[in-house]
Amino acid sequence: MTWVVLWETREGYRNREWDWGKGPGRGRCKSQGLKSGRSKERGMGYETEIKLRIEDGKGLRRTLKRLRAQLVELGGGRVHEMNLIFDTPQGGLAKHGQLLRIRTETPEGSKRRTTEKGAPRVVLTFKSPPEELAMGETTQVVRYRRYKVRQEIEVVLTDAAGLQRIFEGLGLRGWFRYEKYRTTYRLPGQVKWAKGLLLELDETPVGTFLELEGPGDAIDRAAKELGYGTKDYILKNYLVLYVEDCRRKGVTAGDMVFGSEAGKGR
Repeated sequence: MTWVVLWETREGYRNREWDWGKGPGRGRCKSQGLKSGRSKERGMGYETEIKLRIEDGKGLRRTLKRLRAQLVELGGGRVHEMNLIFDTPQGGLAKHGQLLRIRTETPEGSKRRTTEKGAPRVVLTFKSPPEELAMGETTQVVRYRRYKVRQEIEVVLTDAAGLQRIFEGLGLRGWFRYEKYRTTYRLPGQVKWAKGLLLELDETPVGTFLELEGPGDAIDRAAKELGYGTKDYILKNYLVLYVEDCRRKGVTAGDMVFGSEAGKGR
């Protein structure tokens, strides 16, 4: 089984192919450097974000309370997300730094609700790499990439199963599934520097992370308020974090779901 992922780092992008062989812990990695230039000025449809690894969840919540962070609710504050990533059998989208995903968002406790507010929401997402990489401009060197910047298009679906059949008819397949719980916060409106900033707390099978998404200056300020520096920024996506976790544990990679080998001991 071969996995192809776009490795997002501060130095640029690396296209890595993971061949897991026939047994646990036998993964081999072949990498080819891809150096991206600086992204153009961010506009509509671009996301700018970083992740922070959270070791003390209770401490983080105390800090969020001190900052008067407010829940951004989808039915309830904590939302279960089940994600399915689609690609060609050859991994063509991932090789070009693209992502095609169907996500089902279910507010916690919604199984007991009958209101529309608590109903699951299904979102189709397409993400592309920075324009320089998408256009093949790989000769420029990025000395330091502080944030993860990608173009993103999202559409709320009414018939996810039908769209999945269309994808499969076009030769795409759902090849990686991952789940997490997300709680989203924002700071009060009177905190001017935090305008447009979202703080997204993700509980995953491979650990707890806080995603900061918004203007770069706001990301840096929020990280500092939370006790983190730029050296703590994580630009890798959850697929890469999961692959790394499997390799550390010597287990075969599959789907990143709760109860899997990669999630044990967390």
